[in-house]
Amino acid sequence: MSGKIDHQLFSAHEHALDEKACPKCQLQQGSGKLQLRHGKHGAFLGCSRYPSCDYIQPLHQNDGHIVKELGVPCPECGKELVLRHGRYGMFIGCSDYPQCSHLESIEHPKELSPQVEVLCPECRNGQLVERKNRFGKAFFACDNYPKCRFAVNQQPVKGNCEKCGFSLLVEKKMTSGRRLVCADRKCNHMQVE
Repeated sequence: MSGKIDHQLFSAHEHALDEKACPKCQLQQGSGKLQLRHGKHGAFLGCSRYPSCDYIQPLHQNDGHIVKELGVPCPECGKELVLRHGRYGMFIGCSDYPQCSHLESIEHPKELSPQVEVLCPECRNGQLVERKNRFGKAFFACDNYPKCRFAVNQQPVKGNCEKCGFSLLVEKKMTSGRRLVCADRKCNHMQVE
């Protein structure tokens, strides 16, 4: 394997981008060309005349574009709900966005099980429900979110910590078997079942 980099590959790619004229300022004298730029949200195409021309074009579609019209009225304004694809995946939103900002998750929170209702130890009003983060990993959080932001990564279990008295334990699976651990991050006491 050769340790040399073929720089022609990079210059050919940049040359291909330079040939595209900026659509915002292409009618003006001396219009700019689109160039590959990098920002805090990743790579994008931007006009070479920036800051006098602020045209940008994303390289991928994560802008909340409409995938499908659902034919169901929005509960807030009555316009039609649509399925959209955004930065964190699919979601349901109002077709009249930004005038109406109604949003719904595709996945409804899954309750633990009807016989095991776990009360939130922080606010003492909500129940802990299973949710998924943007990467699809499960966690358990209070259903009073955003008023209560309590969350744990392991399966919650009813019970009190032997050491500090915290009103919630979590199930931790280890090579030696299942263990119950205090859900209070300051304590983390491991109990014997």
